[in-house]
Amino acid sequence: MAQAKGYGDPRGYNAPLGTETYVFRSNGIVPNSSLPLIVRRGAIPPSADDPAKAFKATFAKNGWTNAWLNGIHDYHHYHPNTHEVLGIVSGSGQIRFGGEDGDLVSVSMGDVIVVPAGVAHALINASDDFAVVGAYPGGAGYDTVRDDPKALAASQQRIAQVPLPDADPVDGADGPLMKLWT
Repeated sequence: MAQAKGYGDPRGYNAPLGTETYVFRSNGIVPNSSLPLIVRRGAIPPSADDPAKAFKATFAKNGWTNAWLNGIHDYHHYHPNTHEVLGIVSGSGQIRFGGEDGDLVSVSMGDVIVVPAGVAHALINASDDFAVVGAYPGGAGYDTVRDDPKALAASQQRIAQVPLPDADPVDGADGPLMKLWT
């Protein structure tokens, strides 16, 4: 893992406070990506009456649709055909990004994580009330691949064909994703 450009970079774009970025290279089992994974702390306050509503509405407004409400698989997997946004609707948890040798990232209600195509992720532990809204740019369907070295070459070819999104899932055309994924 390597820190990507972000807040405090005197030579480039300064992402908003509360933004963390991580870059994960292929480990020979999962492809990962040269695009940074983006964690936005407290990016969307859940609505009291329907906690998922604020996430779904914000993502949809910015072109990230095909939303679902659930948890995250507890095994390492990635999507070779699309990027993914994960909004933490309730609870807290720890997600390992980048595969078995990746980084453990703690998340809690209100956080938003933008996962580039190919970046492996698995839920390691979570509170009983942990819930997530996921969505995809342009409403893409998603394929799920487990950490399988035999699938690596084909997955890398597919990932190379995934276009950059038209907008950041939280802040639209002017959001950090548009500057960090250049």
